[in-house]
Amino acid sequence: MPPPTLVYDDDCGVCTRAARFVDRRAAIDIVGFSELSDDRRARLPADYEECAHLVTDRTTYSCGEAMERAYERTGLPPSQLFPLFRRVPGYARVREFVYRLVASNRPLISRLLPSVV
Repeated sequence: MPPPTLVYDDDCGVCTRAARFVDRRAAIDIVGFSELSDDRRARLPADYEECAHLVTDRTTYSCGEAMERAYERTGLPPSQLFPLFRRVPGYARVREFVYRLVASNRPLISRLLPSVV
């Protein structure tokens, strides 16, 4: 079974750092929007440039869920708790709100992140 692929906005510094962070710590491939093949693009939603996506052999996760599932593969805390969090009513809505909050504030977030992750 091939490793999943995290598809991300490679024009975004925050997105690139997040993708590289996961790539260094998990069995996962990363592919920027600018490097997408037609086959990979066909597995993504039409508005794929709106957020990150984790493409597995079975499904495609998008936005906050994509980043959560990619991070979960690192095994770093609190990734072990994600299956429990997913059972909490309203968790998915909060996760997506946080994802959009970060996405909407990328310039600020970029200045707060270390240059190397």
